[in-house]
Parts: sequence; structure tokens; C-alpha cells
Amino acid sequence: MATYILLSNFTDQGIRSVKETTKRAEAFRETARKLGASVKDIYWTLGKYDVIAILEAPDVAAVTAVGLSLGAGGNVRTQTLAAFSASEMSQILGKM
Repeated sequence: MATYILLSNFTDQGIRSVKETTKRAEAFRETARKLGASVKDIYWTLGKYDVIAILEAPDVAAVTAVGLSLGAGGNVRTQTLAAFSASEMSQILGKM
């Protein structure tokens, strides 16, 4: 499974109903599971992003479906990053 990081910012709708954010996070975990991904951690943050989620998914199509499903709720806008462990990065560098 590949690792992905979802960076999220609340929309106007999302910040108006911010008291529901932890409930929405649980629903997000379930949606991700149904789409074949696994949410490893969710963090609410200070700074440029409001929420960061770490996911594992079998492929980019699965994580894209998760991100689109999340965005369709209208509470956050997301940016998705592929992430690599030190071992994975060593393998990538070995291909150079």
C-alpha cells in the first residue's frame, strides 16, 4: 500500500460547522475504508492547513476517489501528496 498525505483547509461551510469536525473525521475514515484506503492518522493543525490526514491506499485511483468524496462534502478543500519512507526513497534513488 502506498502512503499519501491529505492537506485540508476548511471551507466557509466547514468552519461554520467546525464543532462537527471530529464526527466528520469518523465518517471520512469509514468512507476511505469503503473505497479501499486506510486512514492512519488525522491531525488538526495550526498554520497553513487546518487538518492533515495520513492514508494508505492501493493506488492513486483509490486515494483520488477518497479525496473527491471528501471534497464533495463541501467542508474542506484538499491537496494530496504522495509520501515515501526512507526505504522506499532508497529504492527510488537506486533507480537513478
